[in-house]
Amino acid sequence: MAETLFEELKRYVAFGAEDEQSLVGLHAIAKPHFPHIARVFYDRILEHDGARKALEGGESQVGHLKGTLQVWMDQLLRGPWDEAYFALRCRIGRIHVRISLPQHYMFGAMNVLRQELTAVIDTELPGDLQTRHRTRTALGRILDLELAIMLHTYREDLLAQQARTERLATFGQLVGSIGHELRNPLGVIETSLYILRSRAGASVDERTHKHLDRIGEQVGIANHIVSDLLDMIRDRPLQRQEVWLDEVWQEALKAVPRPEGVSIQTEGLVSLLPVQGDAGQLRQVFVNLLQNAVQALEESGGGVSLVGAPGAPGTVELVLEDTGPGVSESVRGRLFEPLITTKARGIGLGLALVRRILERHGGSIVYAPRAGAGARFVIQLPTSPQEGPDASLPSAG
Repeated sequence: MAETLFEELKRYVAFGAEDEQSLVGLHAIAKPHFPHIARVFYDRILEHDGARKALEGGESQVGHLKGTLQVWMDQLLRGPWDEAYFALRCRIGRIHVRISLPQHYMFGAMNVLRQELTAVIDTELPGDLQTRHRTRTALGRILDLELAIMLHTYREDLLAQQARTERLATFGQLVGSIGHELRNPLGVIETSLYILRSRAGASVDERTHKHLDRIGEQVGIANHIVSDLLDMIRDRPLQRQEVWLDEVWQEALKAVPRPEGVSIQTEGLVSLLPVQGDAGQLRQVFVNLLQNAVQALEESGGGVSLVGAPGAPGTVELVLEDTGPGVSESVRGRLFEPLITTKARGIGLGLALVRRILERHGGSIVYAPRAGAGARFVIQLPTSPQEGPDASLPSAG
C-alpha cells in the first residue's frame, strides 16, 4: 500500500518504536507537571500583546484552554501515534487557521513546550544519561512532527485560498459582463409591463391581471438576483457610523416574513457596544442569514435565535442558530463561496455576500455546527473603527 503522509513524516524525522517507548516513559513522569506547564504556556502568551490578541476567546477563556492544553500534552506523550492521531492533530491545526493564528506564534508556542518538557526530563532523569538522551530525542521528534502537521494544515488553507481567489476572479468577470447585459432586457420587460397594465384597465379579466402581476413579481426577483450578483463585485464605500446592532436586527425582522410555527428569539443585543459600520449593509447581513434560517424551518417549524455577547477585546460576537436540518459536511467547506447552495431553488449568493460585507467591516463569519440538528453561525465584528481587507473582484466596468 502507498505510504500515508503521516507515515512519510514519521520516516523523515526518524520517529520509531523506540521513540514511542521513550515518550510513554516521559508521560509517566511529566503528567504531574502538566498544570504548571500549561500555566507557564499561557502566562507567556498573555505577556505578549500580539500573541494575546491571537488568543481565541480572549483572556476569559484561558482557564478552559489550560485544560485543553493538558489533554493535548497527554495525547502527545501517551499516543498511540496512528492515523487517528494525525487526523486529530490536523483538526487542531485547522482551528489555528480558522482563528488566523500567525505561524510565528505557533512556532514560539511549541518552543515553550519544548523548553518546559525538556526541563522535566533533566529534573526527573538527572543520573541516567542514556535514557535522558533517548527521551530528549523522542521529544524533539514528536514536536517536530506536530509542527509539520500544523504547517501542512496552513498549506492546505493557502491552496484553498488560492483556488477560491481564482474562482472569484473568474466569477467576477462573468458576472460583470452578464449582469449589465441582463439589465437591458429586464428594463424592456418592466416598461412593456407598465404599458400593458395602463392599457388593460378594468376591462381585463381577473386572470389576465393575475398573470401581469406574476410577470412583475418574477421581474422583481430577477432584478434582485442581478443586484446581488453585482454587489458581489462592487466596492461600494462603507458609510461608516456608530451602529447599534439591536436596531439593525429589528429592521431585518421587519423585512423577513415569518411563517406560522417559526419562533425568533433574541438575547444580549441591547447591551452590546455599538460597532463602526454601514447600517444598510449590516442589515443585509441579518436579512440574508434570517431568510436562510426561516426557509430551513418553513415545512417543519422550529426556532431561530440570535445571541450577542462581548467577544475578544474590541469585538462583539453574535451567534445565530436555527433548529432546522443544518448543513451537510460535504458543503460546509465551501458554504460561503458564490453559487454554493443547499436550497432546491437557491443560487448561492446570500452567504457569499454576507461574508464579503463582514470582511469589509473587519469582521468574520464561520459555520460552527450545533451539537444536535440545526445550523449555527458565529459572527465577529470590531467595536472600533477598522478597515476591512476590501479584497475586490475584477470591476464590472
